[in-house]
Amino acid sequence: MTSLNIKALENDLWDAADELRAGSRLSSQEYCMPVLGLIYLRYAFSRFKFVDEEIRKNLPSRGGRTMEPEAADYKAKGAIKLRDISRYDYLLSLKGEDNIGKSVDEAMKAIEADVPELKGILPKNYETVFSGAKEKQILQTLLTKFNRPELDEIKDDLLGRIYEYFLNKFAKSIASDDGVFFTPKSLVRMIVNIIQPEKGTVLDPACGSGGMFVSSGDFVNESGKSASKAMAFFGQEKVEFNAKLCTMNMAVHGLNAKIVSGEGANSFYNDAHNLEGKCDYVMANPPFNVNKVNYENAQNAGRLPFGLPGYNEKTKEIGNANYLWISYFYSYLNEKGRAGFVMASSATDSQHADKEIRSKIIDTGHVDVILSVGNNFFYTLSLPCTLWFFDKGKKAELKDKVLFIDARNYFTVIDRNLNEWTSWQIKNLSSIVHLYRGETEKYAAVINEYCTYFHEVSQQFNGREMAFTLGNCKESKDFADVKNAVEKEIANILEEQKQTEAEFERKADEAANAGNKKAANEAKRQKKAALQLLEGLQNDVNEILTVAKDACWLAEKFGDGVYADVAGLCKIATKAEIAEKNCSLTPGAYVGVTEVQEEDENFEERMKEIHAELNKLQAESDDLMKNINANLKELGLGD
Repeated sequence: MTSLNIKALENDLWDAADELRAGSRLSSQEYCMPVLGLIYLRYAFSRFKFVDEEIRKNLPSRGGRTMEPEAADYKAKGAIKLRDISRYDYLLSLKGEDNIGKSVDEAMKAIEADVPELKGILPKNYETVFSGAKEKQILQTLLTKFNRPELDEIKDDLLGRIYEYFLNKFAKSIASDDGVFFTPKSLVRMIVNIIQPEKGTVLDPACGSGGMFVSSGDFVNESGKSASKAMAFFGQEKVEFNAKLCTMNMAVHGLNAKIVSGEGANSFYNDAHNLEGKCDYVMANPPFNVNKVNYENAQNAGRLPFGLPGYNEKTKEIGNANYLWISYFYSYLNEKGRAGFVMASSATDSQHADKEIRSKIIDTGHVDVILSVGNNFFYTLSLPCTLWFFDKGKKAELKDKVLFIDARNYFTVIDRNLNEWTSWQIKNLSSIVHLYRGETEKYAAVINEYCTYFHEVSQQFNGREMAFTLGNCKESKDFADVKNAVEKEIANILEEQKQTEAEFERKADEAANAGNKKAANEAKRQKKAALQLLEGLQNDVNEILTVAKDACWLAEKFGDGVYADVAGLCKIATKAEIAEKNCSLTPGAYVGVTEVQEEDENFEERMKEIHAELNKLQAESDDLMKNINANLKELGLGD
């Protein structure tokens, strides 16, 4: 499936599920785990079918009878041998009068009995949550909705993507106010792209729902290796609900992990997996600016190579735990380990005890990259943040240097309250790091990806004016031509829209004046259909233009692959330069300031968005009033 088709499928499934939730009395939190559990069941069934077919092709026979495959045969191929009662087609076959909730609970229990690492993890409250007649119908409808044939495309891990998409969407509704429930995927992918995991031990001591692990697995799998064989994942998560989501998330993606939850997983006081000095990679999005951490307990827990942050002798509490986290992340690394983590922007130049710790960390030569992130990257946190990267295996010529990147003005607006990096923007920012490290072949690979993309999309526009330029893009110097050709194509489409509308309106008017109502209506229908086609074409071309702009952004700054400091964006600073700036690790202090370039806003499109948003809010308000009136009527207080 294409990315656009997958996106449409994700939206369709979410809209259906959310509409069903709105029609029930369930909160997002009550609804979250059961829905994710159904997606897991569907995924397990898809993998089972795919693997079962492969296994049975090569099964040995004895006495004229084919041997029955064993559970180990399925596990070796990343699947579960499902009992009949846990198979999705069995659940779909149940009639409306059956207790479908109880049957789903039994399906979950059977899987947990056969897969010890999932014991106590899968939701088993369907009979309770979907107890009423209306809720039972919702459950039946959900089972049907999640049975789309596209979801059998195992090789593209489509269901894994759907699971992450739902997790993302639920996070907006039930994310905690410290932002630890879910780390936006673009931040996670940026960390992974700069860490570049290959094999070994991965730790996330604040693992939440497991996004760091999943993205690391994707990165390794994309390189041609098997993440399940090359990586060992370890996580700590104090909130048990989040830990269950993490374990399910790992299972959905075919990854094995050891996740510890509860008070024993409180990373301030526990190294639950005994991994100090043993990790190849550490990745995390810890809660920022935590106070009231007991300094004596923290000191006794160790992992503090640079000493304790500032604390209050009277209350025995650390005032701000940011540098506890930073020290922990460093201490977990082995002699060549890399760490990447999200941190409050204030930590880059906080003073007193924090500054002393920061100075010691800088002196090690292991601070690799510091990257500033703009506002609104989190669902529940509007403030900017910073990505920190340590590398104990840095090349000798880089030990004295740190790369600073200020990406606060480089992002894509999703809506008024949320920004993100697109996959191309992540590649671009990662390319700066590649060039700093001397990995010019990785920069060249990104340039080649752009050229390949333009060549491939050109095939979809045969006969259009821009197709020739797209198809002949061979190197970075061609990107400006591509951008110009696409912009010209958009102007052509807009002109076609005007001409098409005028032509069919003329035909409709002529037919109406001649008294031919049927012909007039047909002209209007044809106008609508033609304009819809042109609008779809315009959307596709706009998507290409967005990629072309990002291609030009990269090529204009770094050409054919030579690193250079870029004012307002990036600079390599020495430890001596950092010392001169009071040991600040704030990228803006080094790269300088550049004027923010604001994109011209399309007024018409913005008004459409506002109108759609108002309609949605009105519909939600109407639904709420209906529920309130129904509840009042039940209490004898309504009309």
